[in-house]
Amino acid sequence: MSAPKILVVLHQEHSTPGRVGRLLRERGYELDIRRPRFGDPLPETMAGHAGAVVFGGPMSCNDDEAWIRREIDWIGVPLREEKPFLGICLGAQMMARHLGGRVSRHPDGHVEIGYWPLRPTQAGAALMAWPSHVYHWHNEGFEHVRGMELMAAGDTFANQAVRCGRNAYGLQFHPEVTHLMLCRWTMCEEAKLAVPGAQDRATQIAGRFQHDHAVARWLDAFLDLWLEPEPLALAAE
Repeated sequence: MSAPKILVVLHQEHSTPGRVGRLLRERGYELDIRRPRFGDPLPETMAGHAGAVVFGGPMSCNDDEAWIRREIDWIGVPLREEKPFLGICLGAQMMARHLGGRVSRHPDGHVEIGYWPLRPTQAGAALMAWPSHVYHWHNEGFEHVRGMELMAAGDTFANQAVRCGRNAYGLQFHPEVTHLMLCRWTMCEEAKLAVPGAQDRATQIAGRFQHDHAVARWLDAFLDLWLEPEPLALAAE
Protein backbone atom coordinates (compact mmCIF):
# COMPACT_ATOMS: atom_id res chain seq x y z
CA MET A 1 0.00 0.00 0.00
CA SER A 2 1.45 3.36 -1.00
CA ALA A 3 1.97 6.15 1.51
CA PRO A 4 -0.63 8.92 1.64
CA LYS A 5 0.47 12.11 -0.10
CA ILE A 6 0.58 15.70 1.07
CA LEU A 7 0.64 18.30 -1.68
CA VAL A 8 3.45 20.80 -0.98
CA VAL A 9 3.42 24.07 -2.93
CA LEU A 10 6.73 25.99 -3.04
CA HIS A 11 7.46 29.29 -4.76
CA GLN A 12 11.21 29.43 -5.35
CA GLU A 13 13.50 27.10 -7.23
CA HIS A 14 15.52 26.02 -4.19
CA SER A 15 12.90 26.38 -1.44
CA THR A 16 12.26 23.46 0.90
CA PRO A 17 9.36 22.61 3.24
CA GLY A 18 11.78 22.74 6.18
CA ARG A 19 10.65 21.37 9.51
CA VAL A 20 7.05 20.95 8.33
CA GLY A 21 8.24 18.60 5.59
CA ARG A 22 10.38 16.59 7.98
CA LEU A 23 7.54 16.15 10.48
CA LEU A 24 5.12 15.09 7.76
CA ARG A 25 7.59 12.49 6.46
CA GLU A 26 8.05 11.21 10.01
CA ARG A 27 4.28 10.69 10.13
CA GLY A 28 4.47 8.48 7.06
CA TYR A 29 3.37 10.95 4.38
CA GLU A 30 4.92 11.27 0.95
CA LEU A 31 5.49 14.86 -0.14
CA ASP A 32 4.22 15.73 -3.62
CA ILE A 33 6.19 18.94 -4.24
CA ARG A 34 4.87 21.32 -6.90
CA ARG A 35 6.23 24.71 -7.99
CA PRO A 36 3.44 26.43 -9.99
CA ARG A 37 5.68 29.44 -10.59
CA PHE A 38 7.84 27.19 -12.77
CA GLY A 39 5.00 25.47 -14.59
CA ASP A 40 4.02 22.60 -12.30
CA PRO A 41 0.26 21.94 -12.45
CA LEU A 42 -1.96 21.82 -9.40
CA PRO A 43 -4.49 18.97 -9.15
CA GLU A 44 -8.10 19.50 -10.15
CA THR A 45 -9.18 17.49 -7.11
CA MET A 46 -7.62 16.55 -3.78
CA ALA A 47 -8.82 12.96 -4.12
CA GLY A 48 -5.21 11.74 -4.39
CA HIS A 49 -3.90 13.80 -1.48
CA ALA A 50 -4.47 13.79 2.26
CA GLY A 51 -3.86 17.54 2.54
CA ALA A 52 -2.05 20.54 1.09
CA VAL A 53 0.51 23.03 2.41
CA VAL A 54 1.18 26.28 0.54
CA PHE A 55 4.40 27.92 1.71
CA GLY A 56 5.77 31.47 1.50
CA GLY A 57 7.96 33.40 -0.90
CA PRO A 58 9.32 36.88 -1.64
CA MET A 59 6.54 37.74 -4.09
CA SER A 60 3.20 39.32 -3.23
CA CYS A 61 -0.17 37.77 -3.92
CA ASN A 62 -1.06 41.23 -5.28
CA ASP A 63 1.49 40.83 -8.09
CA ASP A 64 -0.03 40.74 -11.56
CA GLU A 65 1.24 37.28 -12.46
CA ALA A 66 -0.98 34.65 -14.08
CA TRP A 67 0.40 31.82 -11.94
CA ILE A 68 -0.39 33.76 -8.75
CA ARG A 69 -3.99 34.31 -9.83
CA ARG A 70 -4.34 30.62 -10.75
CA GLU A 71 -2.93 29.51 -7.43
CA ILE A 72 -5.25 31.80 -5.47
CA ASP A 73 -8.21 30.38 -7.40
CA TRP A 74 -6.96 26.82 -6.88
CA ILE A 75 -7.16 27.15 -3.09
CA GLY A 76 -10.89 26.69 -3.53
CA VAL A 77 -10.24 23.02 -4.36
CA PRO A 78 -9.09 21.88 -0.87
CA LEU A 79 -11.53 24.28 0.80
CA ARG A 80 -14.53 22.92 -1.11
CA GLU A 81 -13.44 19.31 -0.61
CA GLU A 82 -12.72 19.97 3.09
CA LYS A 83 -9.24 18.47 2.87
CA PRO A 84 -6.67 19.73 5.38
CA PHE A 85 -5.18 22.96 4.03
CA LEU A 86 -2.35 24.96 5.58
CA GLY A 87 -1.18 28.30 4.23
CA ILE A 88 2.08 29.69 5.62
CA CYS A 89 2.84 33.41 5.17
CA LEU A 90 2.23 33.94 1.43
CA GLY A 91 0.04 30.82 1.49
CA ALA A 92 -2.12 32.33 4.26
CA GLN A 93 -2.37 35.60 2.33
CA MET A 94 -3.43 33.70 -0.78
CA MET A 95 -6.17 31.99 1.21
CA ALA A 96 -7.35 35.39 2.46
CA ARG A 97 -7.43 36.71 -1.11
CA HIS A 98 -9.39 33.65 -2.22
CA LEU A 99 -11.94 34.40 0.49
CA GLY A 100 -12.27 38.00 -0.67
CA GLY A 101 -9.90 39.69 1.76
CA ARG A 102 -7.23 42.29 1.13
CA VAL A 103 -3.50 41.81 1.54
CA SER A 104 -1.51 44.97 2.15
CA ARG A 105 1.58 46.53 3.68
CA HIS A 106 1.63 48.12 7.12
CA PRO A 107 0.43 51.76 6.93
CA ASP A 108 3.64 52.95 8.62
CA GLY A 109 5.93 50.82 6.48
CA HIS A 110 6.76 48.37 9.27
CA VAL A 111 7.62 44.73 8.65
CA GLU A 112 7.83 41.69 10.93
CA ILE A 113 11.18 39.94 10.67
CA GLY A 114 12.50 37.91 13.58
CA TYR A 115 10.87 36.56 16.72
CA TRP A 116 7.84 38.60 17.80
CA PRO A 117 5.07 37.94 20.35
CA LEU A 118 1.99 35.86 19.57
CA ARG A 119 -1.26 36.15 21.51
CA PRO A 120 -3.85 33.37 21.23
CA THR A 121 -7.47 34.44 21.16
CA GLN A 122 -10.05 32.77 23.36
CA ALA A 123 -10.81 30.36 20.52
CA GLY A 124 -7.14 29.66 19.93
CA ALA A 125 -6.43 29.04 23.61
CA ALA A 126 -9.35 26.63 23.77
CA LEU A 127 -7.85 24.72 20.84
CA MET A 128 -4.30 24.26 22.13
CA ALA A 129 -1.35 25.95 23.84
CA TRP A 130 0.62 28.40 21.67
CA PRO A 131 4.23 29.58 21.85
CA SER A 132 4.80 33.08 23.21
CA HIS A 133 7.00 34.14 20.25
CA VAL A 134 7.16 32.91 16.66
CA TYR A 135 9.41 33.59 13.68
CA HIS A 136 8.29 36.10 11.05
CA TRP A 137 9.55 37.25 7.68
CA HIS A 138 6.96 39.38 5.88
CA ASN A 139 6.10 42.93 4.88
CA GLU A 140 2.40 42.37 4.17
CA GLY A 141 -0.53 41.10 6.18
CA PHE A 142 -4.05 39.90 5.46
CA GLU A 143 -7.36 41.22 6.71
CA HIS A 144 -9.91 39.21 8.64
CA VAL A 145 -12.88 38.29 6.48
CA ARG A 146 -16.09 36.34 6.84
CA GLY A 147 -15.38 32.64 7.11
CA MET A 148 -12.19 33.12 9.13
CA GLU A 149 -11.92 32.48 12.86
CA LEU A 150 -9.02 34.33 14.48
CA MET A 151 -6.90 31.97 16.56
CA ALA A 152 -3.86 34.14 17.37
CA ALA A 153 -2.98 37.82 17.01
CA GLY A 154 0.09 40.02 16.91
CA ASP A 155 0.96 43.67 17.55
CA THR A 156 2.19 44.92 14.15
CA PHE A 157 0.06 42.67 11.91
CA ALA A 158 -3.04 41.70 13.85
CA ASN A 159 -4.03 38.49 12.06
CA GLN A 160 -1.42 35.82 12.78
CA ALA A 161 -3.35 32.54 12.76
CA VAL A 162 -6.82 31.89 11.37
CA ARG A 163 -9.00 28.85 10.83
CA CYS A 164 -11.61 28.28 8.15
CA GLY A 165 -13.94 25.42 8.93
CA ARG A 166 -12.41 22.48 10.77
CA ASN A 167 -9.15 21.92 8.96
CA ALA A 168 -8.05 24.93 6.89
CA TYR A 169 -5.54 27.22 8.60
CA GLY A 170 -3.54 30.26 7.66
CA LEU A 171 -0.39 31.23 9.58
CA GLN A 172 1.32 34.57 9.04
CA PHE A 173 4.46 33.25 10.76
CA HIS A 174 7.02 30.58 9.81
CA PRO A 175 7.07 27.50 12.09
CA GLU A 176 8.84 25.53 9.33
CA VAL A 177 12.07 27.53 9.58
CA THR A 178 15.18 25.57 10.54
CA HIS A 179 18.39 27.08 11.89
CA LEU A 180 19.99 26.71 8.46
CA MET A 181 17.06 28.50 6.81
CA LEU A 182 17.26 31.37 9.30
CA CYS A 183 21.00 31.77 8.65
CA ARG A 184 20.50 31.69 4.88
CA TRP A 185 17.63 34.19 4.90
CA THR A 186 19.45 36.67 7.14
CA MET A 187 22.59 36.46 5.03
CA CYS A 188 21.00 36.57 1.57
CA GLU A 189 18.44 39.26 2.47
CA GLU A 190 20.57 41.32 4.83
CA ALA A 191 19.37 44.63 3.36
CA LYS A 192 15.84 43.92 4.58
CA LEU A 193 17.06 43.88 8.20
CA ALA A 194 17.36 47.69 8.19
CA VAL A 195 13.58 48.21 7.85
CA PRO A 196 11.53 49.15 10.96
CA GLY A 197 10.26 45.94 12.56
CA ALA A 198 13.20 43.80 11.43
CA GLN A 199 15.54 42.37 14.05
CA ASP A 200 19.24 42.16 13.27
CA ARG A 201 20.83 38.77 12.64
CA ALA A 202 22.30 38.37 16.14
CA THR A 203 18.93 39.12 17.76
CA GLN A 204 17.21 36.57 15.53
CA ILE A 205 19.70 33.85 16.35
CA ALA A 206 19.41 34.62 20.06
CA GLY A 207 15.62 34.53 19.69
CA ARG A 208 15.83 31.13 18.10
CA PHE A 209 17.74 29.68 21.04
CA GLN A 210 15.19 31.23 23.40
CA HIS A 211 11.94 30.41 21.59
CA ASP A 212 12.37 27.66 19.02
CA HIS A 213 11.93 24.74 21.40
CA ALA A 214 8.41 25.93 22.21
CA VAL A 215 7.67 26.55 18.51
CA ALA A 216 8.84 23.03 17.63
CA ARG A 217 6.62 21.50 20.32
CA TRP A 218 3.67 23.55 19.13
CA LEU A 219 4.16 22.57 15.47
CA ASP A 220 4.39 18.88 16.32
CA ALA A 221 1.06 19.05 18.16
CA PHE A 222 -0.53 21.37 15.59
CA LEU A 223 0.16 19.05 12.66
CA ASP A 224 -1.62 16.20 14.45
CA LEU A 225 -4.57 18.48 15.11
CA TRP A 226 -4.57 19.73 11.52
CA LEU A 227 -4.51 16.25 10.01
CA GLU A 228 -7.02 14.81 12.49
CA PRO A 229 -9.27 17.78 13.34
CA GLU A 230 -10.79 16.69 16.61
CA PRO A 231 -11.05 18.63 19.87
CA LEU A 232 -7.66 18.77 21.52
CA ALA A 233 -6.47 20.51 24.68
CA LEU A 234 -2.79 20.70 25.50
CA ALA A 235 -1.43 21.66 28.87
CA ALA A 236 0.38 25.01 28.95
CA GLU A 237 4.14 24.86 29.21
